[in-house]
Amino acid sequence: MQKISPCLWYAHDAVTAAKLYVSLLPNSKIDKIQMSPSDYPGGKEGDELYLEFTLAGQSFQAINGGQPAQYSHALSLSIATEDQAETDKLWDGLLADGGREQQCGWLSDRWGVNWQIVPKRLIELNNDPDPDVRRRVNQAMLKMVKIDIAGIEKAAKG
Repeated sequence: MQKISPCLWYAHDAVTAAKLYVSLLPNSKIDKIQMSPSDYPGGKEGDELYLEFTLAGQSFQAINGGQPAQYSHALSLSIATEDQAETDKLWDGLLADGGREQQCGWLSDRWGVNWQIVPKRLIELNNDPDPDVRRRVNQAMLKMVKIDIAGIEKAAKG
């Protein structure tokens, strides 16, 4: 276990959410599911209460708290993608069954967890030594919902 691991709160779907997340990212797995040893305010003895899982090598925890959590943009999970295919796969997978698209590569999944799907190419172009390239790329990105790598590369070229 890492010294610090994010812990996500769900009403009753922590295992379902973790199964979705680990299905989308390599080097991911559910490590441990703990059943509740007794009744608690959000559930009964024997219910799935807590789990530990790994996403792309990073440890996470999740808990079924019995009532929905209210996530905000103050915290999001950012995934650096290699190419458009990976960007599209993660985007579609995390939006499945009720997620919401947002602007500039952000989305919230059906549980309200906020994600940033950020192609590595966007990061590279945002660090280009030419300020005009950075400006054009930023202006193009601000018009996008899901990041389109071909679109930001076209913007970079002017």
